[in-house]
Amino acid sequence: MHPELFSIGPLTIPTYGFFVAMGFAVALLVTTRIGKAHGLESPQIMDMGFIIILCAIIGSRLGYVLLNPSYYLNQPLDIFKTWEGGLVFSGGIVLVVLVMSWYLKRHNLPYWKTADLWAPGMAIGQAIGRIGCFMAGCCYGQPTDVKWCVVFTHPKSLAPHDICLHPTQLYSSLAGFIIFAILMLLTAKKRFDGQVFIWLIILHSSARLFIERFRGDYRGLIPGTEMSITQLIALLLLIAAVITLFVIKSRRKNDVAPPNTSKQ
Repeated sequence: MHPELFSIGPLTIPTYGFFVAMGFAVALLVTTRIGKAHGLESPQIMDMGFIIILCAIIGSRLGYVLLNPSYYLNQPLDIFKTWEGGLVFSGGIVLVVLVMSWYLKRHNLPYWKTADLWAPGMAIGQAIGRIGCFMAGCCYGQPTDVKWCVVFTHPKSLAPHDICLHPTQLYSSLAGFIIFAILMLLTAKKRFDGQVFIWLIILHSSARLFIERFRGDYRGLIPGTEMSITQLIALLLLIAAVITLFVIKSRRKNDVAPPNTSKQ
């Protein structure tokens, strides 16, 4: 595709970095608009946005590095070359949840309500960022003969050249946009705090488990299985999210259950 958006003298703007930055910007815009509707001030959202962006990048990159230890042990400086591609969204979610849990507790902010606030933005940000993956050729798919396959020919593309591949980056992007639409509908009609964020985890993990079947890049395998490490992470997140959803629903039912007024 087009790993480099454009060049001005010695300055080159990588397409991957451009779309990742655009994804964060759109996510922040969406979250700001939702926040205003729920009484949260923009400066507070901006503060959280900075932390989330930083943790998302670090966590996603760390996840990718841990999946490719042999390469980065030999090329440690390449760990910082995030503009060349190589981010694991699930890793970003894990670090964001951990750091934001500390931040919200410190500032006495409601955990689930704030998580719901950011969920749609996270979905559309990931959807836009995946377009950058497609342009760079990272996160590429397996060889295939389907009619919608893609062939990478650019010499700087991270994907194998001159081979018809599944456009897994676009599968992920499409899934992200669909998840964003669903979460926006849930935001308007949610019944309890945490519902939107939990469904983000459920939908993203489910999509990831399916799309991973078509990935062609190596992401590490669980010994004795054909399951990749990213599939295992997605499966664990999915199980945790489903359990959390049932726990919250059960607690709500108990809270609204009418008292026992039977007489003896």
